[in-house]
Amino acid sequence: MQFQALSMASQTAFAQVSEVALAAEHLRSVADLPGSFVAKTVKGHQYWYYQYSEPAGTRRQLFVGPNNDAVKALMAKATEPSAAASLGPLARSAAVLGCAEILPRHYKVLRRLAEYSFFKAGGILIGIHAFVAYGNMLGIRWAAADAARTQEFDFAHAGKNIALALAADQKVQTHAAIQSLEMGFLPIAGLSGKTGGAYLIPNEKEFRLDFLTTIGRSGDTPYEHPDLHVTLQPLRFMEYSLENVQQTALLCGNSATIVNVPHPARYALHKLIIAGEREGVFQSKSNKDIMQAGLLLAALKDSRPWEVEEAAADLLSRGKGWSSRAQRGLAALDRVFPEERFSEWLKFVPAAE
Repeated sequence: MQFQALSMASQTAFAQVSEVALAAEHLRSVADLPGSFVAKTVKGHQYWYYQYSEPAGTRRQLFVGPNNDAVKALMAKATEPSAAASLGPLARSAAVLGCAEILPRHYKVLRRLAEYSFFKAGGILIGIHAFVAYGNMLGIRWAAADAARTQEFDFAHAGKNIALALAADQKVQTHAAIQSLEMGFLPIAGLSGKTGGAYLIPNEKEFRLDFLTTIGRSGDTPYEHPDLHVTLQPLRFMEYSLENVQQTALLCGNSATIVNVPHPARYALHKLIIAGEREGVFQSKSNKDIMQAGLLLAALKDSRPWEVEEAAADLLSRGKGWSSRAQRGLAALDRVFPEERFSEWLKFVPAAE
């Protein structure tokens, strides 16, 4: 078995971390913002504001109220530790009890994107880092110790198929977020000379960030999302992973941050679909696709088989092209995981002509 169950104590600790991290994300107060209270006199009356700088550098002010005892009491209370202050001990406890963490360098990237509201705007973490997150979500620990050490980050967004629920003057400065890391990331130019949906560090070509989306009217041509300020690379079949998105916490040291990830069942079945699409130098990724799909399906088969069956039914309803690719992936899965007998459980029979 290539994974083992986490103890009840570690599962409880992770649930607590996720709950507090989610609360901190939704209930941020001025105590979480680096800034200070400033007074302004307007028409002879004094008012208090909280002045801070957004991650992108824009200076903003929040109106607090007039200069009276109630407002002064509110300002005093605002400087008390917020919900986020309890995250440190909880995150450390969860890690000590066996929950998986990601590397500090990787966490720095994810945390910065979260600070710039990339995930609030519909950004989704996919790829190996999502796979690592599924272990904590499902109460298991993957045996592959290097799973969290990959240097590739994959992100997705529904692109033109989703309207961002943001204030009229708010934009998600994704490119600025990446540049503010000061890690040396540069956008990659495609064959056309235009910027593609990826960033890499020139002397560390394996450390890269890919931003993906669904195929739309523009086909597979990369385009810059006007509200996200990042170029997205359209890929076939991506829409399947972007339905029924889940939230989870990623741990690192004494911190945790909330990200969006695909539903684990859809993630696994999507891997079956795209495994056969890999060619040439990307063939090695096909093997990783099959391995991740098998491990996830084995874990879900024991705990949540109905979720896989529902996701499989949706896949089959999308037509022969989908089901035939899933069938090929399932055959490859049976060769790697013969003891699981996946094909006896999931039957991706292509629809008749």
